[in-house]
Amino acid sequence: MIIAVDGPVAAGKGTLARRIAAKYGLEYLDTGALYRAVGLYMLRNDQSPSDDALAVKAARHVSEISLDDPDLRREKTGNAASVVAANQGVRSALLDYQRNVAKRKPGAVLDGRDIGTVVYPDADVKLFITASATTRAQRRFEELKAKGEDISFEAVLKDLQDRDARDQGRSSAPLTQAADAHLLDTTKLDIEAALEAACRIIDGK
Repeated sequence: MIIAVDGPVAAGKGTLARRIAAKYGLEYLDTGALYRAVGLYMLRNDQSPSDDALAVKAARHVSEISLDDPDLRREKTGNAASVVAANQGVRSALLDYQRNVAKRKPGAVLDGRDIGTVVYPDADVKLFITASATTRAQRRFEELKAKGEDISFEAVLKDLQDRDARDQGRSSAPLTQAADAHLLDTTKLDIEAALEAACRIIDGK
């Protein structure tokens, strides 16, 4: 079984996708972490994420960055990831990696921005997870504060809106809900309620 979980930043899709994978005994891949790894590789090598040619080269070194590296979750890395994710060359370089993970038995849950539309349009189940911008910003703000980052809610909200604009407006694989994806709004749901709602959708297939 292959489950595609798409949605904007801080909608709760990562946590939900992990819980779904654990419940159904599937592999989990945070595809956004791959783009974060490319961004982090570039930052650590004093390269600009806006340099398309260097970004494509960096994508070939993605395996050199552990997907458990805590620096992947820093706001600066997230911003770099959003920039390199708009690079078609980077997306192409990472596409085979993502598809190969999905093909492993017994299946996988892939979470990202374009899983249901580009990476695996034939996924058995497609979920599009969203929430209001204010709710998403609040979640992200609390997460960053818990990590000790000195940042204001207003700055987090603006950053989130900027990233939404980049993700939705890029010419290559923009963030959009697949026509056959199930919409799940988590604005008023905690993780347990969101998981229950997602499982109803999955088990109904």
